[in-house]
Amino acid sequence: MRFVIQCVDNAEVEISGKIVGKIGKGYLVLAGISDTDTRETADRMIEKMLKLRIFEDENGKTNLNLAAVGGEILLVSQFTLYADCHKGNRPSFIKAGSPQRAEELYNYLIEKCEQLTGRKPQTGEFGALMKVRLTNNGPFTMLMDSEELGY
Repeated sequence: MRFVIQCVDNAEVEISGKIVGKIGKGYLVLAGISDTDTRETADRMIEKMLKLRIFEDENGKTNLNLAAVGGEILLVSQFTLYADCHKGNRPSFIKAGSPQRAEELYNYLIEKCEQLTGRKPQTGEFGALMKVRLTNNGPFTMLMDSEELGY
């Protein structure tokens, strides 16, 4: 599982001209899911993400987590995080999870975020063509990879 986590002042997702998800300060999370990912992987990734101290405190130090700043989450499925560009010029996506498995885990990520934060994250729509807009704060963007974290 891969997350691209961006600290944002605001972010939104548009589908067919309609805003379907919108947040103020918080995380825009692009989530890529592979066929080897499990609910346990999802649990560990979400728990780690929520504990990250990457927002500035009163002294300008990145010392606060999402809850400490009252931040929101916009969670967007992003199978292209598993693009393989080793051969040729057209990326391969065979490392991305099957749509059925990925959608199941994406929905689980949404439930887990709600369970741990007390509020449902804003979302895009699985498999839809989306336009994502954001104001990145920092800019602060991180990649979390479950394989690199040993999950």
